[in-house]
Amino acid sequence: MHGPQLPKSSTGLDPKAAGLLCYLGSFVTGIIFLMIEKNSRFVKFHAMQSIVVTATLFVIHFLLGIIPFIGWLISLFITPLAFILWIVLMLTALQGKWFKLPIIGDFAEQQADKF
Repeated sequence: MHGPQLPKSSTGLDPKAAGLLCYLGSFVTGIIFLMIEKNSRFVKFHAMQSIVVTATLFVIHFLLGIIPFIGWLISLFITPLAFILWIVLMLTALQGKWFKLPIIGDFAEQQADKF
């Protein structure tokens, strides 16, 4: 049984594969797919969510790096969670799901609609 068909991607790739690739190279592939995708709202959403997630994690790690010891310990805890999140986001995109993270997902969807 297959779910609803996703609109074709202007990249020539399956939209699910393009969604996965949006996350693969963090914000870099997110920006690339956001710039080249013309049709698929699904791909644009995952591209924007990739950019926003990466930027958010960068800011968090930067701020925690400023805080001696406790910030570093928290960062050690967050790093494996960020890796797990990265895997989950790639897999859900590959499955054709619109997996929206709280707050970030809504913002990413709004911004993706502007492109």
